[in-house]
Amino acid sequence: MTTVTTKGGRKKEEGITWDVFAQGLWRDNPVLVMLLGLCPVLAVSNSAVNALAMGLATTFVLVSSGALVSLLRHLIPKQVRIATYIVIIATFVTIVDYLIQAISLDLYNALGAFIQLIVVNCIILGRAEAYASRNTLGRAVVNATGMGLGFTLALLALGSIREILGAGSLFGIDLFGKGFEPWVVMIMPPGGFIVLSLLLVAFNWINQRLGRQIEQSEGCGHGT
Repeated sequence: MTTVTTKGGRKKEEGITWDVFAQGLWRDNPVLVMLLGLCPVLAVSNSAVNALAMGLATTFVLVSSGALVSLLRHLIPKQVRIATYIVIIATFVTIVDYLIQAISLDLYNALGAFIQLIVVNCIILGRAEAYASRNTLGRAVVNATGMGLGFTLALLALGSIREILGAGSLFGIDLFGKGFEPWVVMIMPPGGFIVLSLLLVAFNWINQRLGRQIEQSEGCGHGT
């Protein structure tokens, strides 16, 4: 919760809590729960390196834009807030684009146009509109960091599984030797859909198990 209601009926903002950070890691994971940003998730996750790079790039833009939107939230007119958010996001995307190009041309070419498409990623614009524009700098940065890491972890899991099964390697390091027969389909578009669907099934199964355990523990507590 962002606010609490006092006895006088006034709303007061709560401090930064673990829930603010953990929201994007598990409960509202951008990929595994909200199913946002699936275009880059499926397109660049054919290797762990590409997945990690895209996740970190998105996290940088998410945190930076969220921080700036939070700082300027009282100065941005409501009528032009979306256009302003897009300009802010595009600025940080341009910085990331040049940074990746300077660090590694091979990685830059592998990620292709999906670096520039971070501008229209629903996760970033959604956080700017729904959270950063309504909360203090500290809460906005912590929440954006959690969301970014949740996106990165989901992307990294997808990329690691696809690379291991599709190429027999992880971060370019051979794991199984020459005798391994790679599942080439895993590094192709159908492999992305297959692995993502399996991750969604596993994620929902774990959530259901955790939910039942919590209900049982609460039931035992009431019983005593």
